[in-house]
Amino acid sequence: MQEGDGFILFELNGKRALVTGSTQGIGKEIAICLAAYGAKVIIHGSSSLPKCREVMDEIAAKGNKAACVVADLSEEDCGRKLYGQTGDIDILVLNASVQIRKPWYEIKPDEFDRQVRVNYKSSLELIQLYAPYMGRKGWGRIVAVGSVQQYKPHKDMLVYAGTKEAQMNMVKNLAKQLAPKGITVNNMSPGVIATPRNEDALNDTEYAKKVYEGIPLGFAGDAKDCSGAVLLLCSDAGRYITGIDLVVDGGMHL
Repeated sequence: MQEGDGFILFELNGKRALVTGSTQGIGKEIAICLAAYGAKVIIHGSSSLPKCREVMDEIAAKGNKAACVVADLSEEDCGRKLYGQTGDIDILVLNASVQIRKPWYEIKPDEFDRQVRVNYKSSLELIQLYAPYMGRKGWGRIVAVGSVQQYKPHKDMLVYAGTKEAQMNMVKNLAKQLAPKGITVNNMSPGVIATPRNEDALNDTEYAKKVYEGIPLGFAGDAKDCSGAVLLLCSDAGRYITGIDLVVDGGMHL
């Protein structure tokens, strides 16, 4: 691509990006996309370094730059452990999450705590650690990955949906506070995306049929459908966008 065709708007050369939960699915595709546009991307996994290295090697094989780290975001002080491995970054994509499916009356205290810890508390901790450098530099991008469940909560994912709604509220709150420092803060909410997390459910023909009937476009999205949206929010093409929820769901929330 040449500057004349708009590539320069999305170019991320010289930027360092951390994508949490990027060993598979949406996080992996976001990492691959940001690297393709010039960012040095840090792949993050909760426990498996080999899985992180697989994605890192895939990115490197295409001539792009990547590194990898492991940190369990359900553990106390996980943010400092992660920051200690990465150092300062320009772009933070908060993709890692825990999703436990069960009826509301069966939710156990430890299952509640783990989802809140990973999906919400760790997001705040990581922003607290990484935003100061972005502010000193006068340029930063923070993108949280939300969910269509902010609009249509699943009956068996009460806590997960609640954490995503709380995260969106944090995005709006921080977007206003960090804007004067040159930092944009946004949310990207996927709908039904064909990822390993949803594989078993979508392999159930009857269940999938009911799900697709609730999506105006009539099909599940691909993880790549989400990566372009995040690229927009992380690049200068989205420099005037902050505090929004960019919904990538085929119209499911309507």
